[in-house]
Amino acid sequence: MDLVRTATAAGVTTVTLDSPANRNALSTPLMTQLLEALDAALADPAVRVVVLSHTGPVFCSGADLKETAEARASGRVPAELLADVLAALWEFPKPVVCRVGGPARAGGLGLIAAADIALCTREATFAFSEVRLGVIPAVISATVLPRLTPRAATELYLTGEVFDGVRAAEVGLVTAAVSAEGLDATVAGYCDALVRGGPLALAGAKQLLRRAPAGSIRADLADLSERSAAYFRSAEGTEGVNAFREKRDPVWVPGATRDGVR
Repeated sequence: MDLVRTATAAGVTTVTLDSPANRNALSTPLMTQLLEALDAALADPAVRVVVLSHTGPVFCSGADLKETAEARASGRVPAELLADVLAALWEFPKPVVCRVGGPARAGGLGLIAAADIALCTREATFAFSEVRLGVIPAVISATVLPRLTPRAATELYLTGEVFDGVRAAEVGLVTAAVSAEGLDATVAGYCDALVRGGPLALAGAKQLLRRAPAGSIRADLADLSERSAAYFRSAEGTEGVNAFREKRDPVWVPGATRDGVR
């Protein structure tokens, strides 16, 4: 049964959670298929951006609690596989945009936080509901805590209270909250901007965002200077500078050619 669907157009692959019957819960089959979809997008050089979306009114309800209950005595619970999914999203070298058109709970918030850019509707609701089930949001903390302000994290983790898209943007869980009617256009606008970046440069920029600083400011600057020079000397950097000087799109923009004629 297909629980994750993919479609690619103009350099953008949309990976859609398609298990609305259980509110796109993070079951082992769904997460396995999600990992496979990410692997395929990574291997395809034509894929420049990945959009993580969903069918049905709910983005993701968190761990599949039915499967969790059945697996406690016999095998690996879904929350353990979630660690692999979050790592794959966090380390993905191509930009990941998360499209959230409805509620998200628990593990679903980990997916949102793992994306580079997350966009939701103002009416979408969120909650770290783990404490109300007698568990803790341990695995998702790896992606969530770097996004949230410390005070907000404390409040939301300990109370389990529901909050809306506007608050999610205020505390850093998402990039922006927009109207339901404007969500798809906003997602498309970000994708259009992202495909204009050089593939290697985008991957390098993501490494900068994830890197741990060196021990001193001079060591940090030496490392960053070396990285910068390597990109300027690269074939991609040379093409980007030449395209800018020649007032044309660089060749990595979908539909562009070296002579600027599409």
